[in-house]
Amino acid sequence: MRLATWNVNSIRSRIDRVAEFLDRQDIDVLAMQETKCRDDQFPFERFDELGYEVAHLGVNQWNGVAIASRVGLTDIEFAFPDQPGFDKDAGESLLSTPVVESRALGATCGGVRVWSLYVPNGRTLNDPHYTYKLEWLAALRDNGTKWLAEDPQARIALVGDWNIAPTDDDVWSVEFFTDKTHTSQPERDAFDAIVDTGFADVMRPFAPGPGVYTYWDYTQLRFPRKEGMRIDFILASPALAGKAKDAMVDREERKGKGASDHAPVIAEFDD
Repeated sequence: MRLATWNVNSIRSRIDRVAEFLDRQDIDVLAMQETKCRDDQFPFERFDELGYEVAHLGVNQWNGVAIASRVGLTDIEFAFPDQPGFDKDAGESLLSTPVVESRALGATCGGVRVWSLYVPNGRTLNDPHYTYKLEWLAALRDNGTKWLAEDPQARIALVGDWNIAPTDDDVWSVEFFTDKTHTSQPERDAFDAIVDTGFADVMRPFAPGPGVYTYWDYTQLRFPRKEGMRIDFILASPALAGKAKDAMVDREERKGKGASDHAPVIAEFDD
């Protein structure tokens, strides 16, 4: 199986690039984040023409996750159990309630349980969204622990845009990110806690870094200056990680007109 994850930053704007990528890289399963559209706006027909089944979760121009598979797509879940919501009106209205955002979508594809994840950004270290991010990751960790306890041989892939650079090698400048999100110790601890449950970063052994990035901001010529971050990951359960035979970042998809600010991460697994 060739599994990829890609924050496409609007599927409607980049469907042609996604279609070309699927063909060029011979992808079996693609998890997408930031689709930025409602279900009725998603280009299902284009994927169907390419031979892929698709599950999508999106409600507006923000967030949105999807999984496209040509090796089966069953047991779809729209959010993981006890996934936290975010209350953007907290403190302003007694009637406000947290909303479970379109950030997690699970499906079984070719015997692998794939979760497409768009982890909250955090915004700033003192923003309510930062607390939400840590709570969201803690709930994901608890689920991962439960899934592996129930079936240690389960083949599970937690993939997507994690909005965390877990080590100093995963950012172009440690000094630049001082006192910013994505590199704070609580965020890194939250990422490590999921790894500690048994999920492995399958790309690191094949592309250890430094200088291996998956995201480059559109501003300040970050991409040509090689000023990026590695924040997109494929974390695999023990039974799946042991079958990893290759992994890479497809930097070609960050080049040219109309590119997303993220590049796809690809991992190949033996049957």
